[in-house]
Amino acid sequence: MAAALALSLFIERLGKSVTLAADRIDTTLNELSFVARPKEVLSALSGARDFVLSFNTSYNKILGVRTAQEGDEYRIYLTPEKGTIDPRDFSFIPAHYRFDVAIIIGAPDKEHLGKIFENNPDIFYEVPLINIDTSSQNELFGQINLVDITASSKSEIITELLERTVPTFITEPIAEALLSGIMSATESFQKKNTTPKALKAAAELIGHGADQQKIVRALYRTEPLPLLKLWGRALSHIRWDEKHKLILAPVSLEDLVQSRAHTHDLSLVLEKIRGSFSLATTFVLFFQESPVAIRVLLKCHNTETLNKIHLSLHESEIQGDTLVFSIAATSLETAEVYLQSHLIPLLDQPEN
Repeated sequence: MAAALALSLFIERLGKSVTLAADRIDTTLNELSFVARPKEVLSALSGARDFVLSFNTSYNKILGVRTAQEGDEYRIYLTPEKGTIDPRDFSFIPAHYRFDVAIIIGAPDKEHLGKIFENNPDIFYEVPLINIDTSSQNELFGQINLVDITASSKSEIITELLERTVPTFITEPIAEALLSGIMSATESFQKKNTTPKALKAAAELIGHGADQQKIVRALYRTEPLPLLKLWGRALSHIRWDEKHKLILAPVSLEDLVQSRAHTHDLSLVLEKIRGSFSLATTFVLFFQESPVAIRVLLKCHNTETLNKIHLSLHESEIQGDTLVFSIAATSLETAEVYLQSHLIPLLDQPEN
């Protein structure tokens, strides 16, 4: 999201109109409230294409047009110059989309765009696509594919791209968005994906005015108290399987109530757990979604492992870097037995 914010601001600086759109974008942007935003931010695309009602006026001019909403019908009234209108003079023409190009960041395929793609599939087949990603699973579906699996983050790729083109257009807000993305992806340059290229990109962004200390304070020191309480309660319940490098973190309804947190905080808790255990490679957080269902959030260091688990669970869905699914169970204990019996055989399988 930080990469998308930065690129959107850069495109606006070029004098172009840009729309930033993603599923559940408001929740994600709340974590980056300190970063500047483009003018148009949407959680769903609407009005992407006009449809033209065309009338041949060679033989009969149109003197007036009015519209009216009547119940569920939207009516267009035409006043002809002579007599009645011949229906054969009408045609219905789909106009061009209002977008010239779609830049897709961090999606291995179009389906990972979720509702944005499901509700507007034609856009992604009729306008050119620029595909920016770091995943080895990327299907290279764009007309331009900027995929670098050695990069620490999408923000690093975009930083290098802008530095190679018009670095003078990298303003302080753009630099801060990109540095936020790099720091978030590398856990402030502490994770193994911190490469010399990532450090070089960070130094260049600081040179463009990005305030590293401001970003550190915003990303790591301003967590709401309920989230921190929930994180602490989750840590106290963790199960660690050293052989399979597996973390299981059950979260009870009491944990949510006592910490005064919400279920939408759980994805952040899972990310914090992942950052706290460098030896683990698979991380699972699960909670009581209803009296008869347990909701599971799963992250892996290895994308291949994540996809393997996804394929073995028919009702699962990949959301970003997280696998989400539900288990028919009435207790966390039952769900834990199910997870161990289903995940451990998959983790025991050798990678291809």
